[in-house]
Amino acid sequence: MKPNIYLLTVCSCLLVFSCKTEEVPDAVYYNGVVYTVDSAFTVIEAFAVKDGKVVATGTSEQLLQLHAKKQVDLQHRPVYPGFYDAHCHFYGYGVDLKKIWLTGTRSFDEVIDTLVKYRDQRFMGWIWGRGWDQNDWEDKQYPDNARLDSLFPDVPVFLIRIDGHAALANSKALRLCGVNEQTTVQGGELLKKNGRLNGLLIDNAMDLVKLKIPVPDKTALSEALLSAQKNCFAVGLTTVVDAGLDVSTILLIDSLQKAGRLNMRINAMVSFSKANVEYYRKQGPYRSDRLQVQSFKLYADGALGSRGACLLHPYSDLPGHHGFLLSSIDSIRYAARTALDMGFQLNTHCIGDSANRLLLSVYADVLKGKNNKRWRIEHAQVMHPSDFHLFHDFSIIPSVQPTHATSDMYWAGDRLGSVRLKGAYAYRQLLEQAGLLAAGSDFPVEAIPPLYGFYAAVVRKDQQQYPPAGFQPENAISREQALRAMTIWAAYASFQEQERGSIEPGKWADFVVLEKDIMKADESELFSTKVMSTWLAGEQVYAP
Repeated sequence: MKPNIYLLTVCSCLLVFSCKTEEVPDAVYYNGVVYTVDSAFTVIEAFAVKDGKVVATGTSEQLLQLHAKKQVDLQHRPVYPGFYDAHCHFYGYGVDLKKIWLTGTRSFDEVIDTLVKYRDQRFMGWIWGRGWDQNDWEDKQYPDNARLDSLFPDVPVFLIRIDGHAALANSKALRLCGVNEQTTVQGGELLKKNGRLNGLLIDNAMDLVKLKIPVPDKTALSEALLSAQKNCFAVGLTTVVDAGLDVSTILLIDSLQKAGRLNMRINAMVSFSKANVEYYRKQGPYRSDRLQVQSFKLYADGALGSRGACLLHPYSDLPGHHGFLLSSIDSIRYAARTALDMGFQLNTHCIGDSANRLLLSVYADVLKGKNNKRWRIEHAQVMHPSDFHLFHDFSIIPSVQPTHATSDMYWAGDRLGSVRLKGAYAYRQLLEQAGLLAAGSDFPVEAIPPLYGFYAAVVRKDQQQYPPAGFQPENAISREQALRAMTIWAAYASFQEQERGSIEPGKWADFVVLEKDIMKADESELFSTKVMSTWLAGEQVYAP
């Protein structure tokens, strides 16, 4: 936007606001370095807000003439649209806060030590932990439950791997849930040692135990959502896409928002199940200022770290093993047709190149060319070179999590080999085909700060600056592209670009103020830049 356009915008606002004293803005935020993230990537000094929405943008001098009821000095700090996590598990993260965190443990011994230390921290009577990752250990083999059985013979134990696609259960937990050597499951594995279950449950096998653990009451679940909100506001998030919820959880979120207790803006993907589909077939899509429900979440395969991702050729470190689909091909096609018929967006978890190829072909068959359905591939993690063009040809949006690249880079080559690795975490290639990326974190699989993802997308290094040249730096994206991916492009991927994602007249005044300018700061400072304040609809919801 050019200065003369600013003046026209401000003058028009002056004409409106001068008619009645009650029409003056509620607030003017001035003296800032405001990245609007509009189509021209304009940087301004100030903006005015009325009834929670931006009504004017321009210079500090111009907007201070509007005589707003409140004037907020931004003190020359950088300001950005509220950060938008395009794929996370907001509700699950809140619930997980009550569990034993195992993230960062460097061995199974350390996992055991942590469980012993917090053995009285029970979740509905269970010892429930999350976050272990055998790829971080010197011994990278899966653990078994022998030591859990020895230490906790009478208490059920359930430990979810970091990616949420594998778990270790002790024998008490397996017995309580009726799981034995004869149990079978589609789209998952129950691992055995010497013909007996060793407690390792992969993908759908996890549900044999997880779905039988007692569910907390409504009060506890409400507290979990509010805890998640507090932590998200603290890192600058104002909108999240919760990737897979049941109707009961969505109704709880809606009730808390209507009661004024939960303010986080949430786009809820509905887990694709018979009950959930039938509910929304009758109800149709739902939209309020803070909640949107108009998409289904589907799982095609598992995760690369637990070797559940479905690959075209065997794993390089496990000959003969391709991973597997979590749903049958017929059920995937049925889901696509159902979503189309209901007018819902379809967002499918795809990690392996086989899963990505299958879903892209199913999408292509249903969408029939260019369209505005905005169907998404969640993760798009490992792509065959011949399949990238399908994102362009059928207007499919890649929804990616940049920190996955820098978390997985230490071992992804072992799973894929050097040739296939070139098509993995290929954000620039995806961007070139799709024209945009929707960026998220997948928390609690990764940490929740969006600046971690910004750093990973731009620099392609871990926070110790490894590797020196970056991991596959040819697939790094620019700072502007990364910021768009976590603001306006994320909003577009959820049909919300007209109401959020940039600081422009007519949109919600959701914004974040940072300590340093991430568009100019040294790369080593990007992930550690502090959030000075977070604002939702012009109201401050976080300050340190």
